[in-house]
Amino acid sequence: MTEFRIETDSLGAVRVPADRLWGAQTQRALDHFRIGDGRMPREMITAYAVLKQAAAVVNHRHGLLTDQQKDLIVRAAEELLAGRHHDHFPLRVWMSGSGTQFNMNVNEAIANRCCQLAGTPLGSKAPVHPNDHVNRSQSTNDSFPSAMCIAVAQGVTLRLLPAVRQLRDALATKAQAWHALVKIGRTHLQDATPLTLGQEFSGYAAMLDDNLVRLEQSLGGVFRLALGGTAVGTGINAPPGFDREVAAEIAHLTGQPFVTAPNKFAVQGAHDALVWVSGTLKTLAGSLLKIADDLRLLSSGPRCGLGELRLPANEPGSSIMPGKVNPTQCEALAMVAMQVMANDVAVALGGAGGHLEMNAYKPLMIANLMQSLHLLHDACRSFRVHLVEGLEPDHRQLAAVVQRSLMLVTALTPALGYDKAAEVAHYALDHDTTLKEAALALGYVTADDYDRLVDPATMTGAV
Repeated sequence: MTEFRIETDSLGAVRVPADRLWGAQTQRALDHFRIGDGRMPREMITAYAVLKQAAAVVNHRHGLLTDQQKDLIVRAAEELLAGRHHDHFPLRVWMSGSGTQFNMNVNEAIANRCCQLAGTPLGSKAPVHPNDHVNRSQSTNDSFPSAMCIAVAQGVTLRLLPAVRQLRDALATKAQAWHALVKIGRTHLQDATPLTLGQEFSGYAAMLDDNLVRLEQSLGGVFRLALGGTAVGTGINAPPGFDREVAAEIAHLTGQPFVTAPNKFAVQGAHDALVWVSGTLKTLAGSLLKIADDLRLLSSGPRCGLGELRLPANEPGSSIMPGKVNPTQCEALAMVAMQVMANDVAVALGGAGGHLEMNAYKPLMIANLMQSLHLLHDACRSFRVHLVEGLEPDHRQLAAVVQRSLMLVTALTPALGYDKAAEVAHYALDHDTTLKEAALALGYVTADDYDRLVDPATMTGAV
């Protein structure tokens, strides 16, 4: 049977499992918010660990913590950063919209770990108290949005940006390798003038280049921290200069350019910077969906579709049709993109839902943001490794389609005029002939003139 200890908060005594580091307020939240299965993102644990460590250092500098209290809090926070004790953070996303319970989960877990390190009983709040020491000079209203910003900034810079760059590089490698491989273009899913497969793939790589710029630009607001604003942005109960010093300490610990927000009322009453990041994730998702859908179309077949690309055969595609291979990586990336777009709706609604001096949708926003970051990172890696790097063109199909395309007639327009060129195209379609045969049958050009005017490679502008 589970053994319990008694912890207390301002409302009284609460039974807590004896071997858990959390305290009374965390236990109350566990009892009162049994909603769904999703826990708070793990990145919020480590983001808060950085924040609490930085706050302890600055509070000690101002004489608000003893040497022992500061050292214990820093040690406990470093253990959290190392991935220890994460099973002591059981709270689900769907709790108080301010995130107070999660902040107290961090405060209680660190304080109780300090008790263990100091050899005092769990729940004794000595030598470190969760509110008086771990939460010193802070409120959930400024610490939770700051932790959100730390988690998102780290997620974008350390995980997502590298994954997108690697996918961009893989696409650019294909673009270079296929720079002279002529294929037919398509607009409205109908035949269009030629281009090279390399040109087509250069467009995909350039789309991701643009997304990388957008992501980096969107982080500007995320690097401005609310910490130091305390309850409503005025900085009550924080020493003068705490906001600047703690932001500098967080910047030192993370290697990221965090600064204090110039106006705490703005960043505590609203979380527009995070909404902007979510919007850039949605834009990236849209680009990835376009790329996935294009490659799915280009690889359709292999004999009864476009069939211009050959996807890696990663797994059997059907339980009933032998030999079938499906574009599963394209489908997975497409589903991820759609989920990220849906997550952005939740983030945008949460960001717009603040009232007066605080936004009460913080857990909703960070849960969706971190899921989007995770999904995009994993999907970009999977798509690159299991599809793009093994992608191959079907040279025979590419050449055959180019020769059959009616839109090569565009090269005849300067010589014949639009109307006669259109007549050649319609004649070829109606009589199931090549363009050359149609042009010769109509008597508009000689064979030599046709061969001189209609050169698919020249039409691409790549030669």
